[in-house]
Amino acid sequence: MVRLKIEKQNICKNVRKGFVSFLGIQFSPETPWIRNHIANCPRCQNRLASIGKVKLALSFIKSQSHGLDLLMRANTQTINVLKHSLREVPKAQKLKTAKPELKLSQKLIWCLQPSMNIAACLLILLLMKCGLFSSIDKFQTQGRKTYKQYYANQVGEEIAEDLFPSDIT
Repeated sequence: MVRLKIEKQNICKNVRKGFVSFLGIQFSPETPWIRNHIANCPRCQNRLASIGKVKLALSFIKSQSHGLDLLMRANTQTINVLKHSLREVPKAQKLKTAKPELKLSQKLIWCLQPSMNIAACLLILLLMKCGLFSSIDKFQTQGRKTYKQYYANQVGEEIAEDLFPSDIT
């Protein structure tokens, strides 16, 4: 009975860790007997529900924007939990005032979107100036004329006229 209880505790511990190793074989949490264990073990159910809540909360925190002082506040709260002697160490004082260093791309993100809009407008103006859009229209019109002529030769003028109306000459 004691051995069964110890094995059940080990299974519970491994299930909570997210993997089960039995005789050197690793089983995923989707294995039917692990799912059965979780369905019948209230302790594992509570632990896995708690893990799910933490994961949800962390994903929610990631999705929110935070100020640059978040690192400083988190470090301060963490240092306050330490022993008094560790709180007074110079490295701890340095951590209390630490702020994240932004990458160059993050610093310049405010001007990236407007500059991309300006570049797109300039590209459209350049293409219009070069006549690319009118060339595309001419190419499309010439292609339709070619198709109409091909169908007129193969199946007759009436069917070609139905497929390609006479607005194209």
